[in-house]
Formats: sequence, C-alpha cells, structure tokens
Amino acid sequence: MVEPAGRPLVVGIVPGQPELVALTAQAWARAVGAPALYFAYADTSRVVVTEHEDGTVDHQPVDPDGADDEWREVGAQIERMLTEVVHDVPWQFRFLAGRPDRALTHLARAVDASALVVGTRAPGAGARLRSWVEGSVAVRLSHHQHRPVLLVPLQVVDWKERSPWA
Repeated sequence: MVEPAGRPLVVGIVPGQPELVALTAQAWARAVGAPALYFAYADTSRVVVTEHEDGTVDHQPVDPDGADDEWREVGAQIERMLTEVVHDVPWQFRFLAGRPDRALTHLARAVDASALVVGTRAPGAGARLRSWVEGSVAVRLSHHQHRPVLLVPLQVVDWKERSPWA
C-alpha cells in the first residue's frame, strides 16, 4: 500500500470530459494533503518512443503518414480547461501515449502517486460499445497495479425510474 498523505494524485482526463473529474481530484488532493495533481491524457493514436524517469514520454504517431499536430491542440485544450477549474492545488499536465492504463500506471510510479483518479465512461450507446470493445480503463487499472483507483461517476442514474433492462 502507498501511504496517501503527502503524495500526489494522478488523474486520467480526456478532451471534452466534464469538469467534475478535475474538481473531484482537487477536493481529494486537499483532503489528503497532496502536494500536486498530475493530470494526464493518453493518446491511443500515438506510441511511446521513450519513457523518462519523471513520467514524461517521447512519442510518435502510430501512422507516420497521418497529421502530426493534432496532439498539440488536444493538450492545449485540456490545459485551458484545467487552468479555469483547478486553483488551489499545484498541478501539471502530461501528454502520454499508448494504452491509457499502462501510461497512467507509468506516470503514477514515476511521481510516486498515492492513487489514480478517473471518470466513469461517458453516457450513451457509443461509449458502451467502445467500452465493450476496448475494455474499461478503470477496471484495467484496478487489476494491474497496486494503487487505489478513485472512480468519479459522470452520470447519475436514478434507479427508481430506470427500467431493469435498460
């Protein structure tokens, strides 16, 4: 077990994700006295070339003929959102590459994080299909590393009004 007090948190984040994940991570960081939050996005269309001891990576596109500047805009978009939302806990953004569970685990190990924070899958049939095909990042994280994983629900389900087969 990794002692939670005084250690950073690693937060998996994706473009367009509700701010709730960042706000929840900020609240938990305050509660455990985390010195920093490491927000990270793992781009599955890129591969890791080199992993560095500080958790950063050198990366390149899976398709060498594809456009290579989109990742910079994704990173800038996430950083803009974080600048607006996270105020009272120091944070850094890390652009990672490859499988999100592996990338987040590498970062957590590198920064000696006490836990990982991720959002649940987005609502909708497309997200359910993608989760079924690709698997759940949260489940893979919880099965393949020793740090706790805090799941942030992105959609509240009213079980009284939901049919049992929906």
